[in-house]
Amino acid sequence: MTSQALNVPHADRFYIGGQWVEPSSEATFTVLNSATEEIVARVPQATEADADAAVQAARQAFDHGPWPRMTPAERAVYMDRIAERLEALNDDFARIWTTESGVLYKIAQPRVGQYLSGAFRQYSAMAHTYPFIKPVKSTSGHQGYQIQEPVGVSVAIVPWNGPAGLIAYKVAPALLAGCTVIIKSSPEAPCSGNLFAQICDEVGLPPGVVNAITADREVSESLVRNPGVDKITFTGSTAAGRRIGAVASERVARCTLELGGKSPALVLDDYDVEAAAKLLGTAYFSYLTGQVCASLTRIIVPRAKHDAMVDALVDAARGMVIGDPFDPATTMGPLASERQRDTVERMVAQGVAEGARLAVGGGRPKHLERGFFFEPTVFANVDNSSFIARNEFFGPVLSVIAADSEQHAIDMANDSIYGLNAAVFTHDAEHAMRVARQLRSGSVGHNASRYDFAIGFGGFKQSGIGREGGEGGLEAFLESKTVVLDQMAP
Repeated sequence: MTSQALNVPHADRFYIGGQWVEPSSEATFTVLNSATEEIVARVPQATEADADAAVQAARQAFDHGPWPRMTPAERAVYMDRIAERLEALNDDFARIWTTESGVLYKIAQPRVGQYLSGAFRQYSAMAHTYPFIKPVKSTSGHQGYQIQEPVGVSVAIVPWNGPAGLIAYKVAPALLAGCTVIIKSSPEAPCSGNLFAQICDEVGLPPGVVNAITADREVSESLVRNPGVDKITFTGSTAAGRRIGAVASERVARCTLELGGKSPALVLDDYDVEAAAKLLGTAYFSYLTGQVCASLTRIIVPRAKHDAMVDALVDAARGMVIGDPFDPATTMGPLASERQRDTVERMVAQGVAEGARLAVGGGRPKHLERGFFFEPTVFANVDNSSFIARNEFFGPVLSVIAADSEQHAIDMANDSIYGLNAAVFTHDAEHAMRVARQLRSGSVGHNASRYDFAIGFGGFKQSGIGREGGEGGLEAFLESKTVVLDQMAP
């Protein structure tokens, strides 16, 4: 396996108030290479005192600093500088992502920097197009204004599966809005947060506008409780999201929650199962080893095509090359951590115990002694009400479910606490639209998983609250103020 050195600026410090500061304790998190289990970094573990210091710095910058008082166009200048640095450090972000989370380097390296910079460039452009101040004639005839102002201090709680991308789509709209931000990175994948903080330092953001720490759940909860925090944006599990939402509601703090999914793919009668399997199997297993909340993991097919779909997915799984994610020949890398692999193993065992047929996979690859690897796995004859059909694996496991009719397929797709993503496979675009409109899901793709953060991403039901990306992502960091002047409108 390839051993890669990571570019982790100031790995022993936090970025608070425009300075790289020493942590308040000597406790650290150990960061492992997910493919080799080698230690690649040690980063400080934030205490509640460190979190409080970050909030104080962000609060000071918001209440008394220049950032919220700049025009959107002035803030956009900094955002364009950040975008340039993200592109310049593309390879550093790619290597961090591959090492920490297991994504294939050949997937990450060509595009991660452009994806990150794309978020900042999109919101920078909105500085000139979004109506932050809109004149409105009031019902009394007086001159009114609808003004969009920053919500305040925002905490961005970032997960371990795609930290850099989610930092971009949490921080870029917050900065355009005029908010100040505390990035809370996960212990498993903190290095992108440090690298992003270094960029903010380089481009000269005013002190306290962006702060970055790494902390566990207990300290994260202290941030959610902190009265100095106005807004929480979180990506992670539904269980954790429920807790954050409950704590935030105690003081009516604003929150955006992007949570779990158990997303369905409906393969309709007219679509070839082998063609669908290449997208639903090979593409799914390859991208982050299935560690994606929007993954299409419930494959719902006409009953007559169930066995053919299973066979095609089995062929796709057996064709995967599992190994070093830096090797160009590899088509599926490891899971991010031992804990995540253990979770997948337990869930697979429960699926077998419930009576689903394990068609392929289900264990650790025998040729790999180190690393958090797990075989691509397919379950057949899955009951839509079973544990494995209703709970998120966050790993390379697919379930094939037979439907008696198209309406039955739609009903089963919607019979879930989740509603994050879905897809409809059919050669008829109008038919795809009709089915898509019946699915209770934040995103629906035609013949592929086609969610798009540039338009807007988020879920129905327990897949979350609010949207990231697009105008909705900006509006999540704004408060609407109505001003009516003592003068008549023209």
